[in-house]
Amino acid sequence: MIVILKSNPNPNQLESLKNWIHGKGINIHESTGDSHQILGLVGDTSKLDMDLISALDIVEDVKRVQEPYKNANRKFHPEDTIVNVLNKTKIGGKNLTLIAGPCSVETEKQMIEVAHAVKAAGATVLRGGAFKPRTSPYAFQGLGKEGLRLLMLASRESGLPIVTEIMEISQLPLFDDVDIIQVGARNMQNFNLLKELGSQKKPILLKRGMSATYEEWLMSAEYLMSEGCEDVILCERGIRTFETYTRNTLDLAAIPVLKKLSHFPVVIDPSHATGKADLVEPLAMAAVAAGADGLMIEVHNDPAHALCDGKQSITPEVFAKIAKKTLSLKAYLNSEEA
Repeated sequence: MIVILKSNPNPNQLESLKNWIHGKGINIHESTGDSHQILGLVGDTSKLDMDLISALDIVEDVKRVQEPYKNANRKFHPEDTIVNVLNKTKIGGKNLTLIAGPCSVETEKQMIEVAHAVKAAGATVLRGGAFKPRTSPYAFQGLGKEGLRLLMLASRESGLPIVTEIMEISQLPLFDDVDIIQVGARNMQNFNLLKELGSQKKPILLKRGMSATYEEWLMSAEYLMSEGCEDVILCERGIRTFETYTRNTLDLAAIPVLKKLSHFPVVIDPSHATGKADLVEPLAMAAVAAGADGLMIEVHNDPAHALCDGKQSITPEVFAKIAKKTLSLKAYLNSEEA
């Protein structure tokens, strides 16, 4: 249920209404936009009398929300969420955030070289995997704690905030200095992990499960928000279909759909979506044209010898070209909207 308040509601009446709602065991998510203030009610709202609330002087309208995701719902939060990362970069709004770096952290030299290169090209967040979920138990699994150390070293050297993937709850103490925690496709419905991460009050980049529907994806975001996390970033990384030419199938429709259903920024990962380096640029451009708030691209200084996902990684030189084109396209689109 959402309660839409009139402009400049009487403070005493508003406080009385909120106390009454809380007394019914219902939580309130407040959202203030340019013209309206909205109270999003989360809980068993069947015990509330809509007509009684509608009759209050400070209330303009009351509506039931049918979707199971409440906090994640744009009806609860009409304004776009803009995630501010360490006051260094903003994800959402009119911004195009470029997140770049290697699939896996391999060496100190590799990470520092790539970090400086992608920053010079326009990236504002550094990515790199320290813990790697792999289909085969014999594949490279990442450097673990050492990988995190090298990633943080590259962050200090370049000044870029970092995003990296967590695998399980027991790793949480290692992520104290990680700026954005990534939840991978395989963990999208690891609800115990989501609840723990939600209580950290830290930006979470939530990748779509390879077979997840939009609603399932948003329900996972709801788990994060139900524990207090406000800064959720949705990342489309391709879904599993019958097509075998590409690694996955990039669902560009997810961008306008999620922006209609939710208030979260949407980031596209064209590297994992295709598994092919030569397809990263056209799909990155298409994603920006469709309204993406950011791109997450795998960049390696020597893709041919990468320990993980070299076929989908691009060089810093190619990334610089893509960054220039996508940032220019975003600027053009923003000017057209102005």
